[in-house]
Amino acid sequence: MIVRWVAVAALIVGAAVFPAFAGKYPVKLLQEILIWGIFAMSLDLLMGYAGMVSLGHSAFFGVGGYVAALALLKSPGVASGLLLPAAAAALAALVIGYFSIRVSGVYFIMLTLAFSQMFYAVTFQAAWLGAEDGIVGVPRLNALGLDTAKPLAFHLYLVVLIAVGALALFRIVRSPFGRVLRGIHENEARMEAVGYAVDRYKLLAFVIAGTVAGVAGSLYTQFVGSITPDAFLWTTSGEALLMVIIGGTGTLAGSMLGAAAFILLQSLVSSYTERWMLILGLTFILLVLFAPGGVVGALRGRVGIRS
Repeated sequence: MIVRWVAVAALIVGAAVFPAFAGKYPVKLLQEILIWGIFAMSLDLLMGYAGMVSLGHSAFFGVGGYVAALALLKSPGVASGLLLPAAAAALAALVIGYFSIRVSGVYFIMLTLAFSQMFYAVTFQAAWLGAEDGIVGVPRLNALGLDTAKPLAFHLYLVVLIAVGALALFRIVRSPFGRVLRGIHENEARMEAVGYAVDRYKLLAFVIAGTVAGVAGSLYTQFVGSITPDAFLWTTSGEALLMVIIGGTGTLAGSMLGAAAFILLQSLVSSYTERWMLILGLTFILLVLFAPGGVVGALRGRVGIRS
């Protein structure tokens, strides 16, 4: 356990000091990996632990991004950059989850997808949200003496937030609540039979995952300085889903590894050919065929590590 915490601390410190040893582009890649990694981890809480596969997780990513954009344009404070996006995403997750958890399997997938596409349709047509062009020129958070418009300040701000979010998710899945989610995933009928309020646990997991996804959307908006309706598209959820599967479902750490593998491979291959999606697809197929447990599953088999 001590070795694991030392390794985690070393990774956090390494990420924090990375700009001192790398150029602007590698730092940008790392920041993108961190944001997408925490988004994928929030999806893994639903998919890998509670057994709810969602293609509409982008709804909360987009809600967080749009709320942050609108709020930061008025006041670049902590409430605008973090609290309001998280609260809006949590509310959206509560409403969507209330209806979605009533079904399961492919019906759950399609219902969550339908909700995200509704958000896409609204933002694509709403002039006050920039319509198809979205909202541009979004400033970064500037509060409590921290001006994240400065590259180093933004990097440290991002690393700290992602670290706190990841550690919170790890704590959740290792708590009694997390063990109940695993039980629901394995046998929902049995958990309900022994007295657990299964729907409440699923809804709470849905809200927690949506809140984290909303914060990820806010961070992404601050990262790129804009947000478009594409944030709500099913492809956004699909990419996060790929990251979870590549890293290994039900591991959390695998989601971050999957995000790193996906983004680095995309960046590397796209610099050589326009057909990078074909190569990425073939890589994914091979991974599913020969390493169905993902990167973490393969490492477990090779060296016996634990997630």
